[in-house]
Amino acid sequence: MVQRSNPGERDLAQRLASNVRALREARGLTQGQLAKLAGLPRATWANLETGTANPTLSVLFRVATTLQVSIEELTNAPAAAARHFKRSELSERVRAGVVVRSLLPHKVPNMVLERMEFAPRGRLTGTPHMAGTREYFTCEQGSVELIASSERFELAQGDVVVFRGDQKHSYANLSERPAVAYSVVVLRPTD
Repeated sequence: MVQRSNPGERDLAQRLASNVRALREARGLTQGQLAKLAGLPRATWANLETGTANPTLSVLFRVATTLQVSIEELTNAPAAAARHFKRSELSERVRAGVVVRSLLPHKVPNMVLERMEFAPRGRLTGTPHMAGTREYFTCEQGSVELIASSERFELAQGDVVVFRGDQKHSYANLSERPAVAYSVVVLRPTD
């Protein structure tokens, strides 16, 4: 067992252990499965979950990458298993007859998820994202026109268009009725 010299180090080790265990269990995977995915010995993973490990930054990086979380999420005080966010707590902006509301209350690495509510004849010009970005755009209600990379798409309810988000693009509700759409932007990871 690793001896810790002060309570702060013991608290950090226990937070790490608790977070790694909770994240693994939430994914329904065994220590062995995640250790293999991370390229680590199973014993190293077991030591992380018991609080007896003193991992290098490289090991923390592998664990965070495998669990698809930040290193901070591994070492911060455990978050509640669930939290209810009121609509008023989510970021929202209004531009040219379109209400754009983030559906993610926290920053999620490499992802943006937004709901777009178009007034009749509402239009919005998108901002090109970084190179390598993919955008998934779907219409939930009404119909929406998408122009991406000089191509025009008319989306009806349930339609989806996937396009390069690093190109010029715009959205428009061409009807006299409101429309609702969702945009999922997957940013290219920066190394």
